[in-house]
Amino acid sequence: MELFSQLIYFLLPGLVVGLVVGFLLRKRFVEGHRDNIEQQARQLIENALVESEQLKKEALLQSKDQAHQFTQEAKEEIRLEQKDLKDRWRELNRKKEQQRKENLEIESRQEKIEHREDLLKKQEKALVDRTQEIEQLTNQRRNELERLAGLSQEEAKKQLMDSLESEARMNAAKTLARIENEMKMQADRKGKNILALAISRYAGDYVADKTVSTVPLPNDEMKGRIIGREGRNIRAIEAATGIDIIIDDTPEAVILSGFNPVRREVARLALMQLISDGRIHPARIEEVVAKVTKELGVVMREAGEQATFDVGAHGVHVELINLLGRLKYRTSYGQNVLQHSLEVAFLCGIMAAELGIDVKMAKRAGLLHDIGKAVDHEVEGSHAVIGRDLAKRYGEPEEVVYAIGAHHEDQPPQSVLDVLVQAADALSGARPGARKEMLQTYVKRLEELEQIATSFEGVEKSYAIQAGRDLRIIVDSNKVKDEDTVLLSQDIAKGIEEQLTYPGQIRVTVIRETRAVEYAR
Repeated sequence: MELFSQLIYFLLPGLVVGLVVGFLLRKRFVEGHRDNIEQQARQLIENALVESEQLKKEALLQSKDQAHQFTQEAKEEIRLEQKDLKDRWRELNRKKEQQRKENLEIESRQEKIEHREDLLKKQEKALVDRTQEIEQLTNQRRNELERLAGLSQEEAKKQLMDSLESEARMNAAKTLARIENEMKMQADRKGKNILALAISRYAGDYVADKTVSTVPLPNDEMKGRIIGREGRNIRAIEAATGIDIIIDDTPEAVILSGFNPVRREVARLALMQLISDGRIHPARIEEVVAKVTKELGVVMREAGEQATFDVGAHGVHVELINLLGRLKYRTSYGQNVLQHSLEVAFLCGIMAAELGIDVKMAKRAGLLHDIGKAVDHEVEGSHAVIGRDLAKRYGEPEEVVYAIGAHHEDQPPQSVLDVLVQAADALSGARPGARKEMLQTYVKRLEELEQIATSFEGVEKSYAIQAGRDLRIIVDSNKVKDEDTVLLSQDIAKGIEEQLTYPGQIRVTVIRETRAVEYAR
């Protein structure tokens, strides 16, 4: 117990000292921690102040930027409004200037109108004075004429009416003669029914050829091969055929030109064979031309034989058959002569059957009537006379020979067969589409016809229609009266008769009309 008491005695001062030291240490720790907290608080406050200052500056800068942007936008709007005002002001000035010019123009027009009105008034007054003067002169001349002629106004009118009546009687006589001619034509219609029947029973086609032929090429390089080195190939072809070869910028084509259709066909066939063969040189050209000429002779002979077979003409001389075959490559006004000959033969046969004469002889004469055209470019004279001599030379019957020579009236017709050949030839050549009139001659004739009509006073327009068989004339209603149209049509018809040469007759129609035009506004 004492030990414990002693121990307590020794330990108690240390314990007290430790407590005191611990208290002091704790106190110091608390004070240090408080100082740190105060320092942190002060730091936070300082940071907050700095941050608030920075935020204030940023807000101020942002507000300045917005204010500047608003200012710029306001300035742009003001600038655009000022520009718009300037444009409007400029447009207003332009319109004012335009209005001023229009006012000046209106004033100028008004002055011109007033000036024209003054001129019209003066002209009207002068016209009235002139009319009065003319009336006075007319009365004076009428009185003078009555005094000199010893005729009163009524007597002069009577003489004028007698003159007009005489002219009307003359026109009536012409009309009566025309009606009589029409009646004769109607009376002859029964005879022409045979021709109409022949036309209706035969419908033949025809081939329209030209004076040139076109040879297609596989490509444009072939033109150089046809020409050859220094033109020797083309010269060889032209020398062998007698046909001009035209090589121009026409794509993939060569043109053959020549008046002789047989030679032109030889050149065409030879050139096509050379192109397909590919070997083009002078020796080969002469060989091919000779071969094609021989083959074409066979083709023409076969065409002639076929024509005689189709018609039923037997015993025709072989030379005439060859000449018939040559007509296959001959044209007259665009009509193939061989086809035309066959057509004439069939028409002659049909009409001969209706009239009860020898049909075979009629067909034979019709087939051979143009045989002279096969050699008319080689022999002088008309083709009818040449054909007559050929037919006579090769033993054709006398009636056929005479019909051939008379089909164009080189000699007067003597029999019905002669007239039949003439009629059939005219039918075949004159039917629509058989032959073609030269375009330049046709156009020139129509232009002359219209020029004659427009040369008369009062004619406004003239139109030649129905291939020139009908002339329509439109006159000015202010210059030509209704009663003048009859005389005008007669004068124009008389002028056409005196100045033009034309087949058939031309009808002259004068048209006068008065138009009243008003506009609803």
